[in-house]
Amino acid sequence: MKERTLSIIKPDGVASGLIGEVIKRFEQAGLKICAMKMIHMSKSQAEGFYAVHRERPFFESLTNFMSSGPSVVMVLEAEDAIAKNRALIGATNYKEAAEGTIRREFATDIEKNVVHGSDSPEAARFEIGYFFNSLEIVGG
Repeated sequence: MKERTLSIIKPDGVASGLIGEVIKRFEQAGLKICAMKMIHMSKSQAEGFYAVHRERPFFESLTNFMSSGPSVVMVLEAEDAIAKNRALIGATNYKEAAEGTIRREFATDIEKNVVHGSDSPEAARFEIGYFFNSLEIVGG
């Protein structure tokens, strides 16, 4: 069954000129881009997106970072899109990420790890809805 997931090229990935590289990897892995846009989140928008982490010690630095510059948000679709995307991007801690993953190759620290990917169907639904309305998503 096809599913959708949200992926974000974070401010460090955009600043490092990795948009094309990341998109190429998604497409080569069979992830279809159904929606995409560049945004610059405000601090409050980043706080809303990461509200699930509000009580965590890294919340403040994460939301500061995610509102520090432009990001590219996209909806990806494929069979097992969430697992496929997570496998491509690698573990959150880039030092633990598998060889060949985006984070292993390009991340500079645990927060500046180039990409975000939804980690569950519930998270994907919330995250996609946070950035896109139904008219902005193509495919099916």
